[in-house]
Order: sequence, then structure tokens, then C-alpha cells
Amino acid sequence: MLIKELKKEKLQLKIYETVDSLGDDAAAMIEHALRDAIEKKDTANLILATGASQFTFLKKLKKANIAWDKVVVFHLDEYVGMSESHPASFRKYLKERILNDVKPKEAHFLNGDEPDAGQEAMRYENLLRDHEIDIACVGIGENGHIAFNDPDVADFDDPKLVKVADLDEACKKQQLGEGWFASLNEVPDQALSLTIPAIMRCQSLCCVVPGTRKAKIMKDTLTKDISTECPATILREHDHAVVFLDKCSASEMLD
Repeated sequence: MLIKELKKEKLQLKIYETVDSLGDDAAAMIEHALRDAIEKKDTANLILATGASQFTFLKKLKKANIAWDKVVVFHLDEYVGMSESHPASFRKYLKERILNDVKPKEAHFLNGDEPDAGQEAMRYENLLRDHEIDIACVGIGENGHIAFNDPDVADFDDPKLVKVADLDEACKKQQLGEGWFASLNEVPDQALSLTIPAIMRCQSLCCVVPGTRKAKIMKDTLTKDISTECPATILREHDHAVVFLDKCSASEMLD
């Protein structure tokens, strides 16, 4: 059940009683955007996010009425040096949690284990330049990152669409805390990541951000000045971005 709606500059926020109802409405947003794109051009381009915050949403998205055979899928990031067989691989995550079931027209992956990460970033950037993204699913990290644009490396005017990004300590601790790695030392130091401009150029953004661990950063996202100190603040400048929260992630806004 939707319990509250807010707006900060251009950014829309919807707060739900449960993660389940949040997932239903976020999946409906994706369904409508993809359907509109398919009606206009007979194909649609979608970016999917990963991470523990997306589990329920992806279950709902699998059940949505989407013509997946007309959808081309991209994703936001992948660890440098990581094989697809690693439990923390985002390629593995997406295939197992949705793509193997829905079977999209195409799925383009960032291959973290390519020997030349810079070359892989350029290859993926060229693919993105050839595909106007109709809607992107984006999470928000505990340090305010979107994709792997942590505060120290985020650049609102980045000339690249994809880059090799250094991960900061807070980001690494989040990956550990979500259970993807057995120790902090196992978390890679770098990832291939879409940049802030790559995300902002998408036609629409669907941001699924549940959970108590996201409460503080969601308050910061709305109240801090728009800057790379909290990269997610830039979402307030996107013309068609919606953030979906549950009571837990919105708790510091509801006080």
C-alpha cells in the first residue's frame, strides 16, 4: 500500500507500507515504460540493477506483462577481475534471478574478467551509444553511490559513459554486509561502472531503495546540496525519475 508521496525538485518519491507493495508498483512502472517504447519503435532498451535491495522487485518484474522478446537488456556494473561463476558476479545474479526466465531479445553484459578493463569499458560504452535507454533500474548505495560512482570518483560531467571505478571503504563494507563476500579483503578494489552521465541520459529512472540500512542516505539524498559528496543527489535533476521506498528506508523522512 502506498502511504505517502513526496517531491524534491524534479525527483518523485513514493513510500510504501511493505517491500512487496513497493515491488509491485516499481515493476508496473517498468512494464508501462517498456510497453510504450515497444509501441513506438517495436523494441525497448532496459538497464537492470543488482544487489540485495532488488530481490523482491525482480521477482515482481518477472511476473509483469512484458514482451521480453522485444527488450534489449544492459546492466550497471561488474567487478574488475571477476568471473561470471563467482557468487558475487552481477552477470550471474541477473541471469539467475531474471534473465534466464524471461529470455529477453538480447542481453549485453560487462565482462569483468576481460584482461583489459579499459578496453571492455570502451566496448560497452559504444553499445550504449547505439541504444537509447528507455528506462533504467537504479539502486542507491549506503554511501550515496549510483552504480559504482562512489563519492570520491563520481563526476557529474564525466566525458565517459563507462569507466573503471575505484571502490571506497564504505562501498566495500556494504558489499560485505550484504553477504556477497566472506571478508572485506575479498571485495575487489575496482569495478566497471556506468558513469553518472550515462545514467542521467536514460529516458526514465526507476530507483528501488528499501531497507533500514538506506534510511540515512535517503534523507541525505533529499536534504543535502546536489554534489558528488552524495552522488544520488543528482537524481533530483532528472526529468523522469521515481524513487520507491518502504517505511524502513523512509524512516528518517517520516519522523
